[in-house]
Amino acid sequence: MNNLRKRTALFFEGNGEYRKVGHYIDVFLISLIMINVVAIVLESVISLAQQYKHEFLLLELISVSIFSIEYLLRVWSCVERIEYTSMKCSNLKRRIKYVFSPLALIDLIAILPTLLMFFITFDLRFLRVFRLLRVFKLTRYSRAMQLLLQSFRDESSSLMAAFFIMAVVLILASCGIYLIEHDIQPDKFGSIPAAMWWAMATLTTVGYGDVVPVTPLGRFFGGLITLLSMGMVAIPTGLLASSFSEQLRKRRIMFSDAVHERLHDGQIDDDQAEYLENLRCKLGLSKQEANKAIKVQLSSRSKHLYCRHCGERQD
Repeated sequence: MNNLRKRTALFFEGNGEYRKVGHYIDVFLISLIMINVVAIVLESVISLAQQYKHEFLLLELISVSIFSIEYLLRVWSCVERIEYTSMKCSNLKRRIKYVFSPLALIDLIAILPTLLMFFITFDLRFLRVFRLLRVFKLTRYSRAMQLLLQSFRDESSSLMAAFFIMAVVLILASCGIYLIEHDIQPDKFGSIPAAMWWAMATLTTVGYGDVVPVTPLGRFFGGLITLLSMGMVAIPTGLLASSFSEQLRKRRIMFSDAVHERLHDGQIDDDQAEYLENLRCKLGLSKQEANKAIKVQLSSRSKHLYCRHCGERQD
């Protein structure tokens, strides 16, 4: 039973000898997710929903069945994953910890709305929106989404500070435009909460134009808020961009260090190549990036193995 559980975990993780099988499973699940997203979007068209009602229902039942099996197998085999085998606790506690992990919650959300439909009556529009959340399952297979989520985690404190500043500016802008435009446009700036719509649209540089100041002082104040918003919006964008780049750099350095540690006599044997390939897949690096790192390390290693003057091998 333990061997079967371990093989199941390797299937889903795509490690070792099951890397190709894991890749095929990922491709199948990604394709199924994309088909579901397209079907849910098309189902919102009333004519299509009525004409292909049974086809949509059949696709939904098949998809939920597959996603449910995947979820249960992941929960059952998660105790064999490296990050959970090191935990000194029972398998039940390991599974509970996995169930509340972000990716496991996304997997649960993908199947929960349809399962609840059998017990609770849902508004179809409400259910359709929640079924669309299946697209977030792609975060398990997308390198870019994983990097973005890691960037959010690493920069969470800085992002919170930036959003706090934006909230303060939002309140100040709402209060300012309320005081200036309240008497002239009571229907649009009748209260500070009503003025927040204009402040939000202006701070995000969207500027819908449905609510605009008409007094000279109001327009001057609006211009100042617009100029200020350019810098405010750039703060979280810059934080995420720099963190995203840093995550890529860290992964490349990690792979390069692993290559350096496993080089013996300037060569890489089959076991080392297998380990590096698994690490490459885990870090989400392309084969081109991995080959470049290996070539750099091999070149650096060869310089130390051979004399640069006579070309003979050094002991």
